[in-house]
Amino acid sequence: MKAAVLHAPKQPMTIEDVAIGKPGRREVLVRTVAAGLCHSDLHFIEGAYPTPMPVVLGHESAGIVEMVGEDVTYLKPGDHVISCLSVFCGHCEFCLSGHPSICQTPEVKQPPGVARRLTWKGQHLNQFLNLSSFAEQMLVHEHALVKVREDMPLDLASLIGCSVITGYGAVAHTARIEPGSSVAIFGAGGIGLATINAALMAGAGRIIAIDLDPFKLNLAKLFGATDVIDASAGDTVKRIVDLSNGGVHYSFECIGPKATAEQSFSCLRSGGTATLIGMIPVGTRIELHGVDFLRERRIQGCMMGSNRFRIDMPRLIDFYLQGRLKLDEMVSGRIKLGQINEGFAELKKGGIARNVIMFDQ
Repeated sequence: MKAAVLHAPKQPMTIEDVAIGKPGRREVLVRTVAAGLCHSDLHFIEGAYPTPMPVVLGHESAGIVEMVGEDVTYLKPGDHVISCLSVFCGHCEFCLSGHPSICQTPEVKQPPGVARRLTWKGQHLNQFLNLSSFAEQMLVHEHALVKVREDMPLDLASLIGCSVITGYGAVAHTARIEPGSSVAIFGAGGIGLATINAALMAGAGRIIAIDLDPFKLNLAKLFGATDVIDASAGDTVKRIVDLSNGGVHYSFECIGPKATAEQSFSCLRSGGTATLIGMIPVGTRIELHGVDFLRERRIQGCMMGSNRFRIDMPRLIDFYLQGRLKLDEMVSGRIKLGQINEGFAELKKGGIARNVIMFDQ
C-alpha cells in the first residue's frame, strides 16, 4: 500500500510502498477513505512532541472494514467506521468508572515504537497513536473503531474522529457548560470551530471566539460565535472581560501556547472554569497567580474531549444529518495523499480550517 512516511522532524514526508500485516486477534484491517490533516500531526512533524521515526502519521480518519481477525464480533467486512486514538480496553479502572478516553492499558494502546504492524523496505516502521491513517490501509485494535451509518459521507465523518469529538466532548463532558453561560474560545481552527458549534448546541448565551486569522474569525461567526476578537489588536483578556460583563463562565484553549493557556484562566469570572484542549509543548510551564484561586476559579486538562466515542460519534452524525452540526463548512480542500506536504504547509500558514486527504477507492 501507499503511505506518507515521516523520516525525521522538520523534513517533508515521502510517499512510500509500505507493507501492512494481517489482522491478529481482535484486530481489524480498514481501507482508509479519508483522513484529516490535524494540527496535532503538525506538532510531531515540527518536533514539538517526540515519537519514534520513521513513522506514518495521521489519526483523524474514516474508512471501510476489509478484514477482521479472531474474536472480533463488533465489526464485519463492509462496515463503515471512524477511527479514534482513544483506544479503550473496557475493563480497567478508567473504563469502568466512565473515563475510557484516558485508558492506558497496553494490550489495546501500545506505547510508541511497540506496535509491529507496518514494515518498510523489510524494516520496522512505526505506527502513530495506534492508527497511522496517512496510508491506504490501517491495521488497528477493534476498540479503536466505531461503526457508523452508511448514509454518512466518510470525508466528513473523518473530521469527527479528532477535531469534532474533541471540541464537542470538551463542552459536553469535560466542562459540562450550563445553558445561558458565557464562553470564550481561544483558537478557531478545527477544534476551536467544533467547540464553538458545541457551545451553541449546549445553549451558551454568549460565545466569544479569539484568533489572529481574519478568515477563521469569519468562519467562527458561521459556527455560532456571537462575538469575535482579533488577538493582535490589544489586550485580549480585558476585551473578553468587558464583553462578558466581568469575565466568562467557561473558557476553552484550543491552540497550545503558554500565553493563551494563561489568558484562558485570566478571563474567567469568579467561579469560572478554564479547559485546556490544545497540545501545550513539552517542557512548557503555565504560570498563574495563586491569589486568583481564592475567587474559586478553576483550570483543568482535557484529553480528546473526555469522550465515550462509541456513544458520542453516532450522535454527532445524527446531529450533522439533522443540520445541527456543521461539517461541510470545516473542509477547506480535498487533496490526494501525494499533496500531503503542501496541505500541512497551508495549515501552518493559516487561512484554512481543514484539508482532507481522499484516497482512491
